[in-house]
Amino acid sequence: GSTYSSKVFRVTFLTLAVSVAVPLLGVTVLLDCPIDPQPISLKEPPLLTGVLEPNTKLRKAERLWENQLVGPESIVNIGDVLFTGTADGKIIKIEDGEIQTIARIGHGPCGGREDEPTCGRPLGMRVGPNNTLFVADAYYGLYEVDPDTGETKTLVSTKTLIEGQKLSFVNDLTVTRDGRKIYFTDSSSRWQRRDYLFLVMEGTDDGRHLLEYDTVTKEVKVLMVGLRFPNGVQLSPAEDFVLVQETTMARIRYYVSGLMKGGADMFVENMPGLPDNIRLSSSGGYWVAMAAVRPNPGFSLLDFLSEKPWIKRMIFKLLSQETVAKFVPKYSLVVELSETGSYKRSFHDPNGVTVAYVSEAHEHNGHLYLGSFRSPYICRLDLQHV
Repeated sequence: GSTYSSKVFRVTFLTLAVSVAVPLLGVTVLLDCPIDPQPISLKEPPLLTGVLEPNTKLRKAERLWENQLVGPESIVNIGDVLFTGTADGKIIKIEDGEIQTIARIGHGPCGGREDEPTCGRPLGMRVGPNNTLFVADAYYGLYEVDPDTGETKTLVSTKTLIEGQKLSFVNDLTVTRDGRKIYFTDSSSRWQRRDYLFLVMEGTDDGRHLLEYDTVTKEVKVLMVGLRFPNGVQLSPAEDFVLVQETTMARIRYYVSGLMKGGADMFVENMPGLPDNIRLSSSGGYWVAMAAVRPNPGFSLLDFLSEKPWIKRMIFKLLSQETVAKFVPKYSLVVELSETGSYKRSFHDPNGVTVAYVSEAHEHNGHLYLGSFRSPYICRLDLQHV
């Protein structure tokens, strides 16, 4: 009797499973998918050994101004005064521990992702030669901000057509020492910042990605196209090339003016994570903050999905970006590269205990200030004691 009942159970269970799965599949096929993912070929991630060996060095960082600011993406200094831009559209000055809003490029209300396009989102930030601030706002464009008065001046607006196209996702910038030229990234011509996960998952090379603004002639030139999610940018110390982080491809390219577009241009390939911002280190190299890691040994979701567009389609037919973001492991990683692109050292916080999400590592006076695109604090790491 028991084998008969287990058979009946199996048949009933299978029938039930099929009767649920088939309509579900049918519905899934009919559902619209917001993205059109492309297969991407990534090499197997580098082994986390040697200088990349996991550690807990980032846990030695202290959290500053916790819950007093939200998503301080990029950080700059004028003397000991800190400046940053936050997720609620503000440009903030922190002097003697006091936080003050000095400017906003957009306007309220600011809150959820639907407010972002009007609220604005200051991302990359730099200091020019006359202590002026240069700010890349994801939705509004390139701005100059007076750090004392908070007066803002538009340099390049996202409403302006550049070679027949508007900017869609202005991300980071780097400025020559004389302040004459600003190199900046437009991460996509299809997605805005609030849809950055769509941009990563779609994997298309749809933007004009490195641009140059001449502050004297007011001209904008498109220098590089066809990158997948170009993000952080940094001029080399000698200003003879510009480095551009290509987030989706886990690599850094370089651009040399005068070289043919897309000429010999790979700086670092197959990184252990998805690079966000890049800044100079005092040793003549570069600090790179990883927005997400590609664990090896371990399971890298990004690598697993890279050549399976159909799974990505299913995921985004059924789940929101916010839900998908929850599956990205909290693991913070900052690497220091030499001037030639080799790894010098790495600071980790597995599970993001102290430093949860890191977008930028900015060195100042022997400390590393860690910006974040979503944490409610800035972290500071004493480089003498790691």
